[in-house]
Amino acid sequence: MPAMAQRGGGRRRTINEINMVPFIDVMLVLLIIFMVSAPLITTGLIDVPSVGKSRAQPEQVLQVLIDAEGKLKFKRDKEEPEALALSVLVQRVKSAQGGNANIPVVISADRKVQYESVVQVMDKLQSAGVQRVGLAVKPGATR
Repeated sequence: MPAMAQRGGGRRRTINEINMVPFIDVMLVLLIIFMVSAPLITTGLIDVPSVGKSRAQPEQVLQVLIDAEGKLKFKRDKEEPEALALSVLVQRVKSAQGGNANIPVVISADRKVQYESVVQVMDKLQSAGVQRVGLAVKPGATR
């Protein structure tokens, strides 16, 4: 009889191991979800400007000058700058380009000008169809 008591009447042993199969199943499902969804996520493309010397200076450069008070001036090549309103400026730039979209427009803004006014000028020029709009900076001026 003592053999029977040990079999049925004794305490059950606790299992000291963790079952890893459900954990592995969940991880594999997550891995598959990420593998399928990763190619579908589109990242924003950024056209980063390159730093360095340009090969050749353009023949004609149109400049938009924004002074410390936020007043706009338009300058073509070596002419004197003329003060203009934003709506007139866009028309003047388009007529100065004369249908040639390769003529660059450079915005030269004072350091104290609000960023918003520079962005407004860029937005108006680009919405009018001016393709090559850039910002003038001082080379080597670091703080």
